[in-house]
Amino acid sequence: MGRAEKINVVTVERLLELAQEEDLLHLKAVTGESTLKREITTYDINRPGLALAGDYDFFDYDRIQVFGRGEYHYLMKILKKNKLDSIKKFFSYPVTCIIFSNGHEPPAVITKMAEKKGVPIIVSTLPTNILTTRLTKVLEDAFAPSTSMHGVLVEVFGVGILIIGKSGVGKSECALELIERGHRLVADDVVDIRSIGGTFLIGSGAKLIRHHMEIRGLGIININHLFGVGAIRDKKQIQLVVNLEDWAEKKEYDRLGLEESVYAILGVEVPLLTIPVGPGRNIPILIETAAMNFRLHKLGYNTAKEFNKKLMKWIEEEKKSEGSG
Repeated sequence: MGRAEKINVVTVERLLELAQEEDLLHLKAVTGESTLKREITTYDINRPGLALAGDYDFFDYDRIQVFGRGEYHYLMKILKKNKLDSIKKFFSYPVTCIIFSNGHEPPAVITKMAEKKGVPIIVSTLPTNILTTRLTKVLEDAFAPSTSMHGVLVEVFGVGILIIGKSGVGKSECALELIERGHRLVADDVVDIRSIGGTFLIGSGAKLIRHHMEIRGLGIININHLFGVGAIRDKKQIQLVVNLEDWAEKKEYDRLGLEESVYAILGVEVPLLTIPVGPGRNIPILIETAAMNFRLHKLGYNTAKEFNKKLMKWIEEEKKSEGSG
């Protein structure tokens, strides 16, 4: 299945790539390419106002340093007075990265010091509060535990469904039928999965094969080109796992829906359905029904449990009527 957890390494260069993909941070590198290889080790952010004022007792140099409007104007003030001791001390630490908000361009002397120490400097046009909020989110996602799985991820009636099963069971063919019926493909064959906050999972397609499918007998097809942009999604929360397996005559399958199984990925448990595949079974319709049933569950209605309650009530009433007779 390929369930090994990946250890993410996030460099400043990777941060710039993520920012460009999401178009959230409006970042521009000021220092040279060699500085961008520096690794970011935490998604926490620091505002270095106290450090610039000379207090380095609790200086969190290993965090990204955001120079907001206040820090920028104070920096310009001490540069104007030619008081460089505090700035030199600032660069004596292995600072991870500096980001100037509000579109403020760093003074040449600061850029020169940063280049000398290998510290990357980035400028963002965003206001400081918006920048820090978005930056934290992007970094949290980048540092999230991740893994890759063999399967297909589709969105059916708004529900993210991860279809798994052994090779050749018909996962891609099932997904293709769902797409033809108006649903959307997120990933085929390899699904990259990230655990966000340890509470939910986000799945996406591998960059090289994103929006493509491999269908035996047809080869590689481009879903975007064949069905249009409305048939694809870049990422989706995994809310339900459907395991397709060949029908086994001697195996007992859940017929009432009272059994609740889960599938654990990166420590997060997701509801699991096992659907046997056999002649005459329309798997895409079954998956559509599973998606609609999942939405009913989220609204607090469980058909199987409601039916079971009615059945038990009927049995009790029958027992009472027999006893009174």
